[in-house]
Amino acid sequence: MDGNGRWATSRGWPRLVGHRRGAERVREIVRACPDLGIRWLTVYAFSTENWKRSTEEVLGLMAIFARYIEREADRLAVEGVRLRFIGDRSRLDPKLQAMMAGIEARTAPGTRLNLTVAINYGGRDEIARAARSVARAVAEGRLAPEAVTEASFAAHLDTADLPDPDLVIRTSGETRTSNFLPWQAAYAEYEFTQTLWPDFTAAELGAIVARFGNRERRFGGVVRA
Repeated sequence: MDGNGRWATSRGWPRLVGHRRGAERVREIVRACPDLGIRWLTVYAFSTENWKRSTEEVLGLMAIFARYIEREADRLAVEGVRLRFIGDRSRLDPKLQAMMAGIEARTAPGTRLNLTVAINYGGRDEIARAARSVARAVAEGRLAPEAVTEASFAAHLDTADLPDPDLVIRTSGETRTSNFLPWQAAYAEYEFTQTLWPDFTAAELGAIVARFGNRERRFGGVVRA
């Protein structure tokens, strides 16, 4: 969900105004997903590299996350949206961690849409944490070295109970993946749009999904006539 800060500064506003508008955009996109046939949505909210930003911006972002959880918990539950978080929670404020756990429990029965928010998430960090978990399992005799496969390794990732993404969308004109789900997105289709996240509409999402539906996905194989 890139481009919040640039959206705001281009209008002469503080960057946090863009982040607040970006949070509002999440609400619109979440509501549009079921009608587009989307049952799994993951949004990249805060990366492990985002701690490099100013203290004011980081604290402001954390406050926006907290407000989103407070305001959206009941609505998500009523609308059948299950919310989960991926990323390393250990660096987050304990109060925010408790709020995250609370909304996960509150929305657990939801089946209409599975919404995952990546917060303090980095793909390399996730893989390193999974590797440490696998190493401990081997060292403690709970896992044989020869039993370490792609599937058994993936079971130690944050996304162990989530499907791999079919489509990854990057907003704001940037054409890099920025450490987002590198393991899981090995065979995902990609779309890069010039649109800044606060301007990204449900209509544009629908157009991208329609294009995705026309793509031929071979997963390394050959489609035979």
